[in-house]
Order: sequence, then C-alpha cells, then structure tokens
Amino acid sequence: MPLVDAAKHIMLDALGVAADFMGLHTAYSASGANEITGGSPAYARKAATWNAAAAGNLDNSNAPVFDVPAGTTVAWLGLWDAVTAGTFLGMLPAGSGAPKRASVDDITTDTFDSPAHGFANTQQVVLFADGGSLPGGFTAGTIYFVRDAATDTFKLAATSGGVAIDATSIGHCSVQTITPETFAGQGTYTVSDADIALPA
Repeated sequence: MPLVDAAKHIMLDALGVAADFMGLHTAYSASGANEITGGSPAYARKAATWNAAAAGNLDNSNAPVFDVPAGTTVAWLGLWDAVTAGTFLGMLPAGSGAPKRASVDDITTDTFDSPAHGFANTQQVVLFADGGSLPGGFTAGTIYFVRDAATDTFKLAATSGGVAIDATSIGHCSVQTITPETFAGQGTYTVSDADIALPA
C-alpha cells in the first residue's frame, strides 16, 4: 500500500530532527564514506535546519555554505547527526529533483517505464531499489545518462550519448537527477534546496 502524505510527514519530520548537519561527498556510499577533506579554508560539515514536512517532502530552511578544496567534485549531500564523526543518516544526489518511480518490465527493449518522468536526453540520474531489486545491469548510486527519452519511457547509458545499457533482468527503482559540480580552484558550495521526498 502506498503511504499517504500524513505518514510520510511523520517519518520526514523525525529525520529532520536527527539530521542536524550536512556534509559533501564526492561519490555515493551507503556508509558515509567519500566525504570531502582539506582545503584552505578547510572543508567542514555545516548545520542543517528543516522546514516542517509538507506535500510528502522535507526541505531545508537554511542555506549552508561549504568551503571546497581545488580539484574536488561535489556529487552527494550527506546527512549526519554530528559536526564530526557521528551517525550517518543517508545521502541525497546534489541538485536532485523528486524521485520518480521506474521499472524495466521487458529486458528485450532495455527501456524504463516511468509515467510523465520529465527527464531529458543527456540528463544525469541515479537509481535506487524501490520495494524490490534494481533492474539487472544497473548499480545503486552510479551516475547514468538519460537517452531515448519519451513522455513515459527512457533508456540509460554509461556516458552522455553512449549506447543504451543492456538490462539483464526486470526490476523496479526510484530515479533522481544529479548535478555534480567540479571545482578547479578553492571555492564554496551552497545548498539552497535539499529536498527529501519519499516516492509516491
């Protein structure tokens, strides 16, 4: 049974209470690895505050600004309960939109079905298992590129404009956009909108 918004709000508000700090990460991890280090001024986690959950979504009420060292790619936002060490609570793709449900139901086409997904060709996305297993041939947290986008379907490639990845088994997932940013020199990264949404 899909969750109604009231149930989602209870869970999201509880997460907002626990996730007091936000960090930046260069790659996906289920354990909080790949957090940025170094720089001058030095990188550090920043305090995060959250609005009350609404419409099945939790978003930040502040806009933390991070110092980022040269040569670093910011790809993921980490949620933590402490400014150092602490408990890792999860990751959000940088610049992500709301998660969309998708499935591969016919491996002969390598096509994801996702009604009104809104993705465009060459857009970067990541996948996560949604109530089951990812389609075979795909890995959670890996960045893929959309190709052959139509209103309700799309395929994925390992590179922009690359060949469609062969789906080796059917599966269901959530799909989110991701917008990595690479810093050639020392700079700052502002998290103005960190939406946490549960799939419909």
